[in-house]
Amino acid sequence: MQRRSFLKNTAVAAGAGTLAAPALAQVQPTINWRLASSFPKTLDTIAGSAENFVKRVAQLTGGKFLIRQFAAGEIVPGLQVMDAVQAGTVEIGHTPAYYYFGKDPTFAFDCAVPFGLTSRQQTAWFDQGGGRELLREFYKDYGIVNFMGGNTGTQMGGWYRKEIKSVADLKGLKMRVAGFAGRVMERMGVVPQQIPAGDVYAALEKGTIDAAEWVGPYDDEKLGLARVAPFYYSPGWWEAGPQLSFYVNQKEWDKLPKQYQAALEAASYECHVVMQAEYDTKNPAALARLMKNGAKLRNFSKDVMDAAYKQSTAVMEEEAAKNARFRKIYEPWKKFRHDQNQWASVAEATMQNYLISAGRK
Repeated sequence: MQRRSFLKNTAVAAGAGTLAAPALAQVQPTINWRLASSFPKTLDTIAGSAENFVKRVAQLTGGKFLIRQFAAGEIVPGLQVMDAVQAGTVEIGHTPAYYYFGKDPTFAFDCAVPFGLTSRQQTAWFDQGGGRELLREFYKDYGIVNFMGGNTGTQMGGWYRKEIKSVADLKGLKMRVAGFAGRVMERMGVVPQQIPAGDVYAALEKGTIDAAEWVGPYDDEKLGLARVAPFYYSPGWWEAGPQLSFYVNQKEWDKLPKQYQAALEAASYECHVVMQAEYDTKNPAALARLMKNGAKLRNFSKDVMDAAYKQSTAVMEEEAAKNARFRKIYEPWKKFRHDQNQWASVAEATMQNYLISAGRK
């Protein structure tokens, strides 16, 4: 019922933006919002998603609902976007929820947790598997309404100055990694570091850190990390399908005309799909360029993956035991993940693995 209602409202908004824009303009108010992003403009795929979003909202409302986008640091730092939305400093933000892990690890379910859902599974859980309802209830305490805002797909495992052949090689490793991943890595002997993207290259070059994770080939290429940490590992087991979010101040959302609400939700869906498509298109060529210029592609060993999985499970179970809000989402989420992976093993993974194998012959 909710899905049918959404599609009906979306159709109204789309019609208003195309066939009936003059009529809409006569009856609906002009609204101006500000959007704070957690990303610099140089990250054109992530930051570009918010840019596409504001354009679509304007188009779908006949130019009456206007949102101005601000990059990280222009209004608030990238790690404070949620606070700005909550306080009403801005009406809307574009950010990854796991940035707010320190406030409550429950936020991570709106983005990614170690050995979590792939991008398709994350979308399915949020849209059809009960995730939206669970998260919306959680966000009520923060005065925020959340919407899907893109996904990068499974990220890479980062750049390392030396090869990581076993868990023993992680002991004492200083790595730019935070959140759930940092907590798990710490149990495996890593010393987690929180370093802004712009400082990562210098930190690696000087030896302040030994490794750093960022996103994937297309974005990582821009940082030039292969020159100072050539070993490029996969997969980023802590970010199987990290979802970004649009955060809307609850009071401002409630003031919007229904047509504008429908336009905003429709635009968020569209931009969510487009970001994943962009990364899937851009990453293969970027990886080829990185390898041509000296990057040494490696996979984490089974030893490392098994240890990470064991520690990740322990960390999440411990959090669930002491955090009721985390547990309320974790228990149904865990079942959804199990069912999804069982299904994936039947057709999706079998087909994908065969195609990969056949292509290498």
